[in-house]
Amino acid sequence: MGKMKFKIRNSKSHSHFEFVMINSQILNSKRSQSAVEFVILIAFVLFFFTAFSLVIQGNMSDRLRERKNIAIKEIALTVQDEINLAQESSEGYFRTFKLPKNLNGQEYSIELNESMVYIHTPDDKYAMALPIADLTVVNPIQKGFNNITKENGEVKLNP
Repeated sequence: MGKMKFKIRNSKSHSHFEFVMINSQILNSKRSQSAVEFVILIAFVLFFFTAFSLVIQGNMSDRLRERKNIAIKEIALTVQDEINLAQESSEGYFRTFKLPKNLNGQEYSIELNESMVYIHTPDDKYAMALPIADLTVVNPIQKGFNNITKENGEVKLNP
């Protein structure tokens, strides 16, 4: 009869091989878990800094808007006060006052019409109108130096 061959496994080496495979899988699992945790941590940090930057930027734009509104109001109040002061002053009043050339680095326009001083930026995002006393002689108001006088009971701007 024919010979039968039997292959005998070495149970000791086989169990060692399985142990190494299991440990390798555990290590790979821990590495992949660490990588996922690292990615989540980086995403959280990026989200935090992005949110922080947006809040800071919003705060800065609000402050810039507020500064421009205050600057426009100050210019309008200056003109209103100068005209009211001249109206209430005695005969022979003369004063020179100065208006800024620009509004925190931005151009602006100033007009006197129908008992109002009107100031606005070219894009009309910032504007203000205030009532003023009637002027007898009104030449265009200028950025820079302006003269206001009271002669014969009449208030004159840049005569």
